[in-house]
Amino acid sequence: MSPLANHRSARFVADTMLGRLAKWLRILGYDTHYDPSLDDDALLRIAQAEDRILLTRDHALARRGGPHAFLVDHEDLIQQLRAIREQFGEPADVPFSRCPVCNARLTPVPREAVASCVPAFVWRQYERFHRCPECGRVYWPGTHFERMRSVLKALEIHDLGLDDGQGLRA
Repeated sequence: MSPLANHRSARFVADTMLGRLAKWLRILGYDTHYDPSLDDDALLRIAQAEDRILLTRDHALARRGGPHAFLVDHEDLIQQLRAIREQFGEPADVPFSRCPVCNARLTPVPREAVASCVPAFVWRQYERFHRCPECGRVYWPGTHFERMRSVLKALEIHDLGLDDGQGLRA
């Protein structure tokens, strides 16, 4: 089965021009490899070896990638995300379940475990925290979370899979 036909489990590798898009794909729950230091040949190798779709704004690179490439021809983030969702369907994971920085799946952690890792006012204000097992970043549903939800609303994505509106997957 070609990667473009593999709608249910679409996984991506994004070229250097698509860092913001890669971050948002991760936020939405798509498995998205992004490393701005990779050259075109490395991107193509990753797409082929890991059965990922190469996302690029480079027409020549998209042609070289053939069935393993998707040309992102919009500049607007919402339009980019809509085009990818239309072409590849919903992500395998729920929104806010992946680290937007390194792509690992976030894991819930007890509140007490992050007391020394977050500002005191955050620890007092929030009950639920998640940590990235790869890069160690800690996440909570702060004010940034509402701004992120507005993007989901623009994409007509409902917070399915997000428990009790607190913002992060349990």
